[in-house]
Amino acid sequence: MPAEQRAILDTINDKYDKDTDPSQWTARFEKEGREVRDRQVEILGALAIEKGTTVADVGAGTGLYTMPFAKAVGPAGHVFAVDVKAYFLDHIQQRATKAGHEHVTPIKATSQSVGLPTNSVDLVFMCDAFHHIEQPVPYLASVHQALKNGGRLVIIDYRRGLEGTWRYGHIRATAAQFLAEFEAAGFHLEREVDLLEDNFFYVLSKG
Repeated sequence: MPAEQRAILDTINDKYDKDTDPSQWTARFEKEGREVRDRQVEILGALAIEKGTTVADVGAGTGLYTMPFAKAVGPAGHVFAVDVKAYFLDHIQQRATKAGHEHVTPIKATSQSVGLPTNSVDLVFMCDAFHHIEQPVPYLASVHQALKNGGRLVIIDYRRGLEGTWRYGHIRATAAQFLAEFEAAGFHLEREVDLLEDNFFYVLSKG
């Protein structure tokens, strides 16, 4: 990995170690004006999740997508809420219990592994999360292993933008560079969904 990218990853997650109150992250992640929150209905529509399927919300954070996934798959399906921070997982468990979603299971990941069983999920969904993965090569290998044959990896993440902008200093690579990493890990691009402006939206299949 180029030194510039490594330098970004070395500090990108520091704030999650310092600010451990889920309520303040909810105010950031689920506020109006954040594209992936404002366009959530359209994003879910593009995914066309079927009842009874198993979805992994990776980098689940406060559960912005975990809760609608639980509703979409229904009690016959299952949702794994995956994150590296225990305080996020505790928060999601509380939300799921309150909503009656007994088919939501928190999973603690590491910087190198998604932490899911082999061939366990139909869909891995990562929303504004992949650019936070500190060890992308082994992590993508673990995602590939966790997906069932024919499973999908959906990546929504920020476009890097121009040099000098906050995104340029926060997002280590362009959409095309990220795509090359996914393909090197054995994924194939099925389609790019033309829906978002701030983010790219890739639907990939397990090779």
